[in-house]
Amino acid sequence: MTKTNALRLLDKAGVPYRLISYAYAAENLDVATIAADNQLALGQVFKTLVCTGDKTGPVVAIVPGDESLDLKALARVSGNKKMALLPLKDLTPTTGYVRGGCSPLGMKKRFPVYLDEGARQWPEILVNAGARGTLFAADPQIFAAAFGLVWAKIGEGVP
Repeated sequence: MTKTNALRLLDKAGVPYRLISYAYAAENLDVATIAADNQLALGQVFKTLVCTGDKTGPVVAIVPGDESLDLKALARVSGNKKMALLPLKDLTPTTGYVRGGCSPLGMKKRFPVYLDEGARQWPEILVNAGARGTLFAADPQIFAAAFGLVWAKIGEGVP
């Protein structure tokens, strides 16, 4: 596999990680499918969601696959009054990544990144490596410290 910007940054920071490849299907980007196909706990596979705040502009949220993003909580911790998901048409121009291959690392610009507190319960979490079909697995404590991620309770249970 060709190294992505995200993997180069992990290497440069000295963050130990391992790669997990999965079959990418454009019609099914569901995290639950990725977890099931790879015999992984859904809560251990984290989604990268790019949002925009009314005061700060783009921010990145990393939440467990078995939860949804609490936009109000993300707005509070990021200093915004309102928060919305970035429109899909703006994803590539803003981040340099495509849907299904968006990593919180290696975007065109560095945006604030918020990691859900639920990551603390896992010895490693899986996050998109910057290419469709590839995740990296890393210790969340080391990952967060290396890149200055902000720990916050931004996920909420899915009924």
